[in-house]
Amino acid sequence: MKLDLQEIPRVKGISKQEFLKEYFIPQKPVILEELSKDWPARQKWDFDYFKRVAGEVVVPVYDGKPAKGKQKSHAPAKKLKFSEYIDIVKAGPTDLRMFFFNLLQNCPKLIQDFKYPELGIKFFKKLPVLFVGGEGSKVVMHYDMDLANNFHFNFAGKKKVILYGPEQTKFLYKVPYSIVSMEIIDMDDPDFQKYPALAKAKGFEAVLGHGDALFIPSKWWHFIKYQTPCLSLTLRSLPRSPKKILEVLNSVILLRNFDNLMRKLRGQDWIDYKNKQAIIKTHKNLGIE
Repeated sequence: MKLDLQEIPRVKGISKQEFLKEYFIPQKPVILEELSKDWPARQKWDFDYFKRVAGEVVVPVYDGKPAKGKQKSHAPAKKLKFSEYIDIVKAGPTDLRMFFFNLLQNCPKLIQDFKYPELGIKFFKKLPVLFVGGEGSKVVMHYDMDLANNFHFNFAGKKKVILYGPEQTKFLYKVPYSIVSMEIIDMDDPDFQKYPALAKAKGFEAVLGHGDALFIPSKWWHFIKYQTPCLSLTLRSLPRSPKKILEVLNSVILLRNFDNLMRKLRGQDWIDYKNKQAIIKTHKNLGIE
């Protein structure tokens, strides 16, 4: 048995009007193959380039181990120079990743290597973020807490991406008080005996290569596996509707703080409870015993 996935469509030379009508307004994912064709980054951005221009910058890196007990859920595994991390990534498979690394704050000279696309939407220009991963590293199935519309530009390497729309949440074993699916589930090789609801979910997949730009609509779930060492940039367009802004505030201020408090008070018991509830609620909603 396999996940029910179809290929994410690819387009070239799409106009602003076509993008808005066919993808942004209906909130459908698409790969825009030529969106970065005239960026310096398209030609320059690889690991050797970043080692030269940002090698001395100290960066946080994260591993694939789920937080346990009273550990913070987003604590880095270590901090090291970017050049040292690049050496690790190039040496062979590793689960160490950089994510959500703000280029504007940490490497402002790299901003000149790209520009914000003319797509008829407003970008949040204070948060261009870099994602880097080694071969075999994976990103747990999740959606972004700020409910941004994301434009994910891949440069060095290849990565596999699986997407699910918000309406598929009921099949994905969402962990209560969080924005993630159960971390124990490997979406690259799911166990349908333990997690049968996944077989009912209908999603999308693609392998992103050099120059591909993936539009990930707001609140869409995404899982990523780095097939080779990979370096990517995400530009974000934040939600503007009052309903979504309220949802963001609720997640950031109430749910996250409550979850952090319960982690401190109950430790691993809280994590185990949430995972158990994710299974119970998912199966109950679908009539699965």
